[in-house]
Amino acid sequence: MHEQQSNKKLLLTSKDIVEIRKILSNTYPSAESELEFASPFECLIATMLSAQCTDQRVNLITAPLFKEAKRPEDMIRWTETELQEKIKSCNYYKTKSKHILATCYLLVRDFGGQVPSDRKSLMKLPGVGRKTANVVLSNAFGVPALAVDTHVFRVANRLGLVSSKNPEETEFQLMDIIPKQEWSAAHHWLILHGRKVCHARNPNCHQCGLNHICPSSLAQ
Repeated sequence: MHEQQSNKKLLLTSKDIVEIRKILSNTYPSAESELEFASPFECLIATMLSAQCTDQRVNLITAPLFKEAKRPEDMIRWTETELQEKIKSCNYYKTKSKHILATCYLLVRDFGGQVPSDRKSLMKLPGVGRKTANVVLSNAFGVPALAVDTHVFRVANRLGLVSSKNPEETEFQLMDIIPKQEWSAAHHWLILHGRKVCHARNPNCHQCGLNHICPSSLAQ
């Protein structure tokens, strides 16, 4: 049983859900994070920077950043002002600088400089919410997790996989209908589908391989 019970009213049949999973899997067979990182620490920092920022922009920032600081011990040598200068092309760079440095201090003080591999510990880090924790668990540690960003939230609701009002409800409802071994992959499927086809404005329904199932498309 999951951490929270969902009260989702099923919008699709079990057969529909299986077909959606199969189509998404076939459409995005190599789906993975577009963030570039070489360690759990780099994954954590890149994910923190990615909020309200494209992965491409984050990669431009982290390429030189990680050459200078591969560990939290390296990063805490900088002041907030110095870190801000290094990440200033990222949205909300001042807040992110503050959270990143505070996180690095805690990693050194409480975790021996290592990124913890459990959600509870990750969420104790400044600026790390459930979504960020799930991304790190999945991408850095291979732990099945279903992170819900704006793309996942939008696409899952449009497809009728869930009927939810917030990301946490979306996560638990998706966990109820998607096998655990597919959670991490499904996160990437839904993100890519949101970026490439199911846009926030003007979704490209006529080119969507799911338009014969999607209740949002069928309702048009």
